[in-house]
Amino acid sequence: MFTSRRPGPDEAWEGVVLDKSRGMTDGSNLYRYLTVQLDTGETKKVRVDRGLWNSVAEGDGLVKRAGADPVKK
Repeated sequence: MFTSRRPGPDEAWEGVVLDKSRGMTDGSNLYRYLTVQLDTGETKKVRVDRGLWNSVAEGDGLVKRAGADPVKK
């Protein structure tokens, strides 16, 4: 099996982008990932859509509210 990096709908967190990456993990689709350091100190790698991936840079803040997608702070 695989691990989905998509944030769950009930998750809520805030953090800072540490790294941007992308890859074809399934061999046919390009996925975009952000490594985020959460306010709790934990590091999390999340899959995001192209629009968000293109709009953020390392050091930018992100907010993920329950029931919504992550957005730039």
